[in-house]
Amino acid sequence: MMENQRVLAIIFDLDNTLVDTAGAGRVAIQKVCDLLNSTQVQESHIANICELFLQKLLHESFDPSEGRTIDDVRIRHWYEALQEARGTDPDPALASSCYYTWKNTRLQVLDLSPEVRTLLEELQEKYKLLLLTNGDSQTQWEKIKAVRCEGLFSEVVVGGDHPEQKPALSIFTYCFEHLGVQPRDCIMVGDSLSKDIQGGINAGVKATVWINSDSRCIPPGSVTPDYTVPSVLNLMDVLAELS
Repeated sequence: MMENQRVLAIIFDLDNTLVDTAGAGRVAIQKVCDLLNSTQVQESHIANICELFLQKLLHESFDPSEGRTIDDVRIRHWYEALQEARGTDPDPALASSCYYTWKNTRLQVLDLSPEVRTLLEELQEKYKLLLLTNGDSQTQWEKIKAVRCEGLFSEVVVGGDHPEQKPALSIFTYCFEHLGVQPRDCIMVGDSLSKDIQGGINAGVKATVWINSDSRCIPPGSVTPDYTVPSVLNLMDVLAELS
């Protein structure tokens, strides 16, 4: 049972919670495939090149103190993917073209749907809203600016600007302090069990809401969210139950 106390604030994740980053990524990869098809790269290598890039992206480690930008790191991912798939050293210009085609397409496609924007505008009238997103500072701020959502939140917090990211307690404590609320006044809404839901539970929020758009099963040993919904657009139902 949830404590009988009114929700004052909602903390939202960004990627695959408010915006379809995965879908935008698929469109971006297809653009790179089209680019590679127009070059001397063998068609049989193209799918493997893109898959190698996505694996490198998934396991990416980035430390800005090393003097490289995230753009440098991701151009290198494409360079290595081209090299590994073809067995020869690629033209660095091709790796750069692949990266900027992927990056720019993803930012162009990424958007806050009219329905989600309307939801946030309605919630803004009753609750304090905060956007809390993990990731490299440059990358996440580029996404936030691309979808033009800053004005919908009391505060926008990007994990890459802080010593620790979700699920660390420190970044949640920072959010509570800047909202001027207690953890029990907040709910956490996100698509990641290990970061959003675990972080919210660790921080002591009133409730956690898991966005499970593709009907995933909760893995054994994972945390259990208080609520599971297929879309952030179902959040009003959760809030009605919590009120």
